[in-house]
Amino acid sequence: MATISKELETEAAQLRSAYSKGAIPPMRHIMEPTDIETAYAIQRINTRYWQSSGRKVVGRKIGLTAKAVQTQLGVDQPDYGVLYSDMEIDDGGLLAPSKCLQPKAEAEIALVLGRDLCSTNVSIETIIEATDYAVAAIEIVDSRIADWKITFADTVADNGSSAFFVLGQERHKLDGLDLYTCGMALEINGSVASLGAGAACLGHPLNAAAWLASTLGAMGEGLKKGAILLTGALGPMVALTPGDHVCARIGGIGKCEFTYAEDFK
Repeated sequence: MATISKELETEAAQLRSAYSKGAIPPMRHIMEPTDIETAYAIQRINTRYWQSSGRKVVGRKIGLTAKAVQTQLGVDQPDYGVLYSDMEIDDGGLLAPSKCLQPKAEAEIALVLGRDLCSTNVSIETIIEATDYAVAAIEIVDSRIADWKITFADTVADNGSSAFFVLGQERHKLDGLDLYTCGMALEINGSVASLGAGAACLGHPLNAAAWLASTLGAMGEGLKKGAILLTGALGPMVALTPGDHVCARIGGIGKCEFTYAEDFK
């Protein structure tokens, strides 16, 4: 685990300022593209900062679950970021463009835990036993790195390039639910913009959830009852333009939607 230094504190502060002041250059000067220890150290600094500022952690997001994207970034594993309560958008609600820098949307399956999980070797069976329900979800990712010119280390340090998320209202128990072959269609303004399936997410969304729980367990961190897990994209992400209406439909699980527009009421 990387030692927290003044230099890392400075980099973490630069990332925080990017939320309001605009994207920053890639952080090549402080870490190599696959420097996982330094990247997560920066992420943890900002997690502590946001928590001390009053933000409430409600779960985790898993990223880089597509093998093609891992290959592109030169890694062989996913990454994760922290979800805060103020990142959730109501199903059917609005996301103001003024809150974003360069957002993209992707359809996912979210799991909500029914009990605590803290183990270094979490199996798919354990995830099934621990999950209360699954819902359709949209994650809005948004890099604080200019022009999305990210390495693996950049996106990890930047809290997994997380921004906002939407959860569907249909809740499904995992028993009998097909998360492997379920199809996904992400629509922008009524037209299909991205297609995918459950198998696109690390071979199975439950594989991603088991990886996350085991990884956090190895670090001495657990997942609490009620935690939201965004398990990863089921298909290509789509860049957003102000005015876009976004709807994710996942077979057997349901749908969720939002509009990328200002509220002028």
